[in-house]
Amino acid sequence: MKTILITGSTDGIGKLTAIKLAYDGHQIILHGRNPGKLKKTLEEIKVATKNNNIYSVTADLADTLSIHKMISKISKEYSCIDVLINNAGVFKSSIAKNNKNLDLRFAVNFIAPYLLTNGLLSLLNNSSAPRIINLSSAAQATVAIEALKGNTPISSNEAYAQSKLALTMWSFDFAKKHQKTITIAVNPGSLLNTNMAIEAYGKYWSSADKGAHILYELATLAKHESANGKYFDNDKGDFAKAHIDAYNQEKIEQLILETNKILKR
Repeated sequence: MKTILITGSTDGIGKLTAIKLAYDGHQIILHGRNPGKLKKTLEEIKVATKNNNIYSVTADLADTLSIHKMISKISKEYSCIDVLINNAGVFKSSIAKNNKNLDLRFAVNFIAPYLLTNGLLSLLNNSSAPRIINLSSAAQATVAIEALKGNTPISSNEAYAQSKLALTMWSFDFAKKHQKTITIAVNPGSLLNTNMAIEAYGKYWSSADKGAHILYELATLAKHESANGKYFDNDKGDFAKAHIDAYNQEKIEQLILETNKILKR
């Protein structure tokens, strides 16, 4: 039995992945922003899978203080995290920026997993075979550092694509620095039938289960034990090349330097 934390697991592919893993008897830590929705999801998964090892943690991933509280709570209640799936993401939002004046897409899609993963590093290191699955996207665009810092306004589409590339760049860097951990960035599939895709585009191409299936596989299957530092493109159904910037060490180092400065504000 593994202990698996999935962010953004009250709906969409996060919830579907949690259900698949719960059927296998793993201990699942669900995450959501809405306490009521989180409680409802937890009970639903327990009943459906007959697995009582389902727990939850509430946090607003746009708020760094909330993330720190989440890290503290998990660190007190669990001695080990075997798998961390950084699934939570945002595209369209009525709120443009967070309390640190950062674009919400950068805050939730990149800064939050960066902070959460590093904050839970000791628990991941307590696992005999830790894995981190980071939800990237087919949409990846060169990161404008001033946009990352919140100084330059950009469109939702551009911010989303830049935040997903930032996450992928950091995934590759993290994989190099933490060889014991299997870190994989994944595009779960374009325009899956999720609330995020419907709100953004009003249509979908594939079922949400397509994304949940690949997250389940990457998180658990032995055949992916050698995939540290790789990018899985579920549109192609295989590991593939990410955006060229994800292999540019100078840009990666600049990204991480600026990210650490943002977190010290």
